[in-house]
Amino acid sequence: MSIPTAAIILAAGKGTRMNSDLPKVVHETCGAPMVCWVARACLEAGATRLIVVVGHRQELVREAMERIDPGDATIEFATQDEQLGTGHAVRCAQPLLDAFAGDIVVLCGDGPLIRPETVAQLIDEHQRANAAATLATAIVEDPAGYGRIIRDDAGAFVGIVEDKNATDEQKRINEINPSYYCFGADHLWAGLRMVARDEASGEYYLTDVPSLLLESGERVGALSAVAAQDALSVNTPEQLAQTDRILRDRLAEQTTGVNT
Repeated sequence: MSIPTAAIILAAGKGTRMNSDLPKVVHETCGAPMVCWVARACLEAGATRLIVVVGHRQELVREAMERIDPGDATIEFATQDEQLGTGHAVRCAQPLLDAFAGDIVVLCGDGPLIRPETVAQLIDEHQRANAAATLATAIVEDPAGYGRIIRDDAGAFVGIVEDKNATDEQKRINEINPSYYCFGADHLWAGLRMVARDEASGEYYLTDVPSLLLESGERVGALSAVAAQDALSVNTPEQLAQTDRILRDRLAEQTTGVNT
């Protein structure tokens, strides 16, 4: 990988639907906290710096990250004191990366099914296309609840529309945003400066950045590279149990030499 790559992992959420006061990302699946699966995927894909954005009971997230052997990479922490959305969370990491000249992968800490090879493919495609931003998308049977990927008649990426804002026609789109992003560092910070605060929620959304960059004349790609199963993020105990089963099956298949 010729261009240095850092990763920002969003891990500040409370996870109220988990029926627990623990930070959502420290709940364990297949023997490890969710955030550790995401961190390992980034490291195996070649990231040399991990910035973990922490908030609610952050000491538990920091403790969980002690399970990770980063090798030659570094693990750092940024604090999000107020829950003002994913865009705000990424901006909390900016002071640590202001001098970083490279690409930045942004992932959510509640997506433990992410595969290192998917992250590597995202980075490679981003660099091959010399893009300002690249998303990895997934095609799923039931897209309810996910942001939809909007493309033009030629198949080029146009933007992301959140489920709650989607029209009936857009809700029938099966290509969804599982929140796997790669940005050129300067483009990420420039895009975040353009994000307006959502009037209804009061939050700043990272999902606005790709379309804002596109509108400003930058190149943005959307790569359909995420298996439907891998797009599952955890919001409930039932989903946590589902990821546990999937990861255990995946590890068993690897042990027996069967491709996953």
